[in-house]
Amino acid sequence: MRWTMVVLASCLTSCLIAAGCVGGSSMAERQDEDVQSSLQYDSVPCDQLLANRNALAQQHNLPVTAKPSFSNPAMGFGPFTPDMRSKAKRDSDKASGEIDAMSRSIERRDCGKPKKKDSLALPGSKPAQS
Repeated sequence: MRWTMVVLASCLTSCLIAAGCVGGSSMAERQDEDVQSSLQYDSVPCDQLLANRNALAQQHNLPVTAKPSFSNPAMGFGPFTPDMRSKAKRDSDKASGEIDAMSRSIERRDCGKPKKKDSLALPGSKPAQS
């Protein structure tokens, strides 16, 4: 009887650990989901992207330079550490990932910077008027 209780308890513990890992509710998995690709924002016009990023940062009281953060669980326990963050913290971390992706797209495309002149005029000469 004792032996079966030990085996049953061991199986139950293993199932609970596996459920925490497989269910996508571990801290490591959820933090990885916060990191986003900036390529999805490359088709958004610069002025709209700047406005969206600034509004999202203001909504979550974050700087426009926000980046996703990661916890440092004990070695090997990352997939088994449940996500105990509050909903507000999870939302803020998700927004940080979106802000970072938008900022990378803005930086790559030089949004918000004055456009370069495409004229081939010599230095010191006046541009041709039409």
